Amino acid sequence: MELGDAERTWDEIRTAFRGEIGEASYRSWIGVLTLDAIDCDIVHLAAPNRFICERVSGRFGPRLQELWQAHAANVRAIGFVVKSSADAKASDPIPVPAPDAPSKPASPAAPRLRLSADDADAPAHTPTTFKLDKRYRFDSFVVGQSNELANAAARRVAETATPAAAFNPLFLYGGVGLGKTHLMHAIAWEAQARHADRRVLYLSAEKFMHRFVSALRYKDTIAFKNEFRSVDLLLVDDFQFIAGKTSTQEEFFHTFNALMDGNRQIVISADRSPNDLEGVEERIKSRLNWGLVTDIGPTDYELRLGILQSKIDEAVRDNPGLTVEPKVLEFIAHRVSANVRVLEGALNRLVAHATLVGRPVTLDMAHESLGDLVRVYDRRLTIDEIQRKVAEHYNIRLSDMLSPRRARNIARPRQIAMFLCKELTDKSLPEIGRKFGGRDHTTIMHGVKRIAQLCDEDASLREDVAVLRRSLEY
Repeated sequence: MELGDAERTWDEIRTAFRGEIGEASYRSWIGVLTLDAIDCDIVHLAAPNRFICERVSGRFGPRLQELWQAHAANVRAIGFVVKSSADAKASDPIPVPAPDAPSKPASPAAPRLRLSADDADAPAHTPTTFKLDKRYRFDSFVVGQSNELANAAARRVAETATPAAAFNPLFLYGGVGLGKTHLMHAIAWEAQARHADRRVLYLSAEKFMHRFVSALRYKDTIAFKNEFRSVDLLLVDDFQFIAGKTSTQEEFFHTFNALMDGNRQIVISADRSPNDLEGVEERIKSRLNWGLVTDIGPTDYELRLGILQSKIDEAVRDNPGLTVEPKVLEFIAHRVSANVRVLEGALNRLVAHATLVGRPVTLDMAHESLGDLVRVYDRRLTIDEIQRKVAEHYNIRLSDMLSPRRARNIARPRQIAMFLCKELTDKSLPEIGRKFGGRDHTTIMHGVKRIAQLCDEDASLREDVAVLRRSLEY
């Protein structure tokens, strides 16, 4: 094929590709390619940097080869080289992978980022991302009162066919081990499964920073911007990591604006609400508050029990001979009131013990194996400590917790303290009543029910309770 004919063919192929993949993807990946050479029956296309070269080779190579062969039957293969307009030196060519085979790095020194490695069933169209955990899907996320809104919002984002949901961005926050990362992974999995043309990118804020620093170091910021600003759904986990990192925040700010301007969905997670992120610029905090901000609160007894029941079902499927006394799960749910990771760790410890020694999981085994965990949480969560923490939070005297005063600014914190004592300790209502100035157990019950009701109705109070709970549990 003559070079002039090849140039005309390349123009026709690019026009066809523009219609297939859309303007944004075309500009990011195909529009930056040039026809470099025709070497016998191999067409060589040049990319401005190795990242684009490898991405185009793996993602679009087979289709480009099909189009070339449709226009010129004598074309046997497509090769890709790195050659910028400012540098005539080209890298070794990168061949197009076979249609069913994953592309490989050209050299160990430049490892290729790829879709989460264990995910052979993940769609091939998905942009470069980081490891997604197959365990973290919506069907394995146990829903309770503390995470109900976050779960519903996450599902809405994943299911929405248009690029962005009605609320954008979605900001999820909560303490360690309460399910933020689980929901982030679940959104990515579900969005990929439902919308084959939706470009999804999930990574941690730390990875975002490292990628940006690397782009600066190797003068490759254009590729960085092309990758992050061409997606339909961007998920950034552990956002608090970039606090105090000025340059990374600057780049995130512009990435955020570009995606919002294009009606693309953004999902952020952090360990605290946007307004409480110290070291984060005010303009970024303001934008994070644009959409829906929802917390994932500490687990209550019912949710902990539900999580344990779900996990033990999995354990029994993996270990058919395993038997667990029903009271064991109740014991763990009552006595290990930390985050979900600690809860699962406690159960895993019992399952490992039982399978290794060939014994059923009994209540005696639980007491023996989990004694250290039980002692930690028994020691940490006392009625006296809860009363002190609530009094400090609301700037009232500790003696007000015991007094008969009914002024609202005293009675409401007192009821919150009662509620937390019921949720976070194993003390009976009469025992709690005695610690609150000798009150009757029915008074404690009324206070607990009242706060539970107000948590459903009043977002501000719900946030107060969640903050207090986190400060007590961790």
